[in-house]
Amino acid sequence: MKIKELRALSSEALNAKLTELRLESSIERRKIVSTGVSSKQVKIGEIKRTMAQILTLLNERGAAT
Repeated sequence: MKIKELRALSSEALNAKLTELRLESSIERRKIVSTGVSSKQVKIGEIKRTMAQILTLLNERGAAT
């Protein structure tokens, strides 16, 4: 997601999105471990980047989990 889209979301929506991304990240990591090959390294990087952006926004708002 773009940072502008994330800024438009409420803190509750950001927390929900963060939970969703953490689940998606763990699924992708399990796929790598089970197959030994990752065809989606770019996707994992995007997930990590979006998670960091959400955490930064939550810290700025003072609503970090």
